[in-house]
Amino acid sequence: MPPRSLIEFARPQKAPQGAFCLPLVKNACCYASPAVMAGDDPLGGLVLRNLSFRSERFFVLQAVVLAVVATILFVPGLGGGFILDDWPNIVQNAALYIPASPSVDDLLYAAYSFQPGGSSRPLSMLSFALDFWRAGIDPAAFKATNIFIHGVTALVLAFLFREILLLLSWPPRRAAIAALLMAFLWAVHPIQVSSVLYVVQRMQTLGTLFLVLALLAYVQMRKHQMQGERSRQYGFLTLFFWVLAFAAKEDSAMLPAYTLALELTVLGFRAAKPTLADGIRKAYLLLVVAGALLYVLLVVPYFWHWEAYPGRTFSSLERLLTQGRVLAMYLGQILLPLPGTFPFFYDDLLVSRSLLQPWTTLPALILVSGLLLWALYWKVRRPLFSLGVLFFLLGHFVSSNVIGLELAFEHRNHFPLIGVALALGDLVGLLVERFGFGARGFAFFLLVFMVSLGGATTLRAYSWGDNLRLAQQLLNASPNSERAWAFLCNTYFEISKKNSDGKALDLAVETCKKGADRLPDSAVLMNNVVIYKTFKGTVTQGDWDAFLTRMERISVMSVQNKGILWVTLTNAENDKYDNEPAVLRTIEIITSKSTLKPDEYLRVAAYIFNKTLEPIKAFAYLEKAVELSPVDDPAIHKMLQELAEAGRQDWVDRLVKVQNAKKQG
Repeated sequence: MPPRSLIEFARPQKAPQGAFCLPLVKNACCYASPAVMAGDDPLGGLVLRNLSFRSERFFVLQAVVLAVVATILFVPGLGGGFILDDWPNIVQNAALYIPASPSVDDLLYAAYSFQPGGSSRPLSMLSFALDFWRAGIDPAAFKATNIFIHGVTALVLAFLFREILLLLSWPPRRAAIAALLMAFLWAVHPIQVSSVLYVVQRMQTLGTLFLVLALLAYVQMRKHQMQGERSRQYGFLTLFFWVLAFAAKEDSAMLPAYTLALELTVLGFRAAKPTLADGIRKAYLLLVVAGALLYVLLVVPYFWHWEAYPGRTFSSLERLLTQGRVLAMYLGQILLPLPGTFPFFYDDLLVSRSLLQPWTTLPALILVSGLLLWALYWKVRRPLFSLGVLFFLLGHFVSSNVIGLELAFEHRNHFPLIGVALALGDLVGLLVERFGFGARGFAFFLLVFMVSLGGATTLRAYSWGDNLRLAQQLLNASPNSERAWAFLCNTYFEISKKNSDGKALDLAVETCKKGADRLPDSAVLMNNVVIYKTFKGTVTQGDWDAFLTRMERISVMSVQNKGILWVTLTNAENDKYDNEPAVLRTIEIITSKSTLKPDEYLRVAAYIFNKTLEPIKAFAYLEKAVELSPVDDPAIHKMLQELAEAGRQDWVDRLVKVQNAKKQG
């Protein structure tokens, strides 16, 4: 007899006497009879209970070990500091600096301190505040929390995977082994490093944790409904975890789509009561119709741009075309995680302008569409594979759609990687079943694969353990990325503030100049040259002129280029710059190529009016603020009062006329 494989699929079994088969799915597994389970057969019932208890306890222990090992692999990254979006959201966010004995108001103020995009992520922000409360502004403490969250997610994911496999009639031992392997694959994949060690991405990882908990509760609810048992408590848990996931990040709103994927593949809309099964089908039908109408009638019209999005270099159509290549790129990174395949910065990603520009656009879209069709075709034959593909595609639905987000980020795969783990697990099981690999050989292959994967993750985590090491590695991976160059420049600059010998500051200037030469359209790098040389005391008019020439040449005012305005204003307000004409010219260029918010126009006007020799230029920005602000805006009312007190009643009268015209119009 050939050796049995480590993972094998359940085959149809004949129910033994005293047992019954629950029709969960095709070829459902058999369960011990109620008499045996109730203990009418004392010896049999005792043996079953003891075996069940021991196997369950052993699985829990294995899952805990898995989570601990997974978290250890990320420990080399604890040494790195805060980077990029960590600064505005955490380090410079004074609302998170709660006192030793915080009040409810302190906690609420911290929880609702996230502002980008007008959204709110109270649970994530509150967790940042609690990290500050326990350890101060120590990046290692924040990263440790991230690693802990990742480990807990891996633990819960093992239980979710096992429940799904049991519902698909996998033998319990095989289901446990496969669940642990798939959860380990998800937890130790190198693509997870930036999600876990980039502190601000806790918003994503915390959302994933509660999504997994919600899915586990949902599966338990549906399993009890199939068995005709009480399930309401699991329904409440599903909603509770969903609320927590949404409070971490908004894309957790996709939970109903994930549960629909479960119904289409694993659960089959089944229930012991026919009326309940029919109600579930109808509820999901209404959900799909309502979701489609919401998307077509509200989401698309609101977000669609035939021309480029504000602050972007691509339109909605171009974004959708590009996302086919982005999803194909993600799959390549996941399936073949070689060194250098995770650049982290994707601002140099080529935009798809048509189906054949670049030529890889059409093949990528065919690949993604083919995967979806394959999943739908196999949803009965290989439901686990189909579920995995649907999880992956649905996990990217929000970020790969018409919303004008940036084109690519690695952390967007944190939840979708669950789907890849499921699909791969099923395909590997299919190969084992078809070709009959020996248990020892297959186990050895898995061991080598997992060790290699874990080693790659540890090495990548090590690079995240030092900001300079990380910046140098990222630039080597993406030499045409403006952000990679700027990150290395800024890292040298941060080092220079702690090192008085001046070498680090020289390296910051030199690196930015080298990057600006390589990327002739980069205004950010030229602006950094001005900043660093100002800090050094060697800035010249030629440096300002080179920077302004770059600014004038820009056709699209990207988010990064627009950010130059606020850096310039901050430095000017703090008397760092002594070149007022250059500062005013910077303001004029940026405001002529982009539209600001009312409060932003007020800030620009305040600087010009209070700090420059040409206060008359402030009026144009005040007028813009009045035109764009809501009627009876308190900020506008306050501004008019301050102008009157400053002796500019003539300006007040003119601005009031603009305000009245807007009310009448």
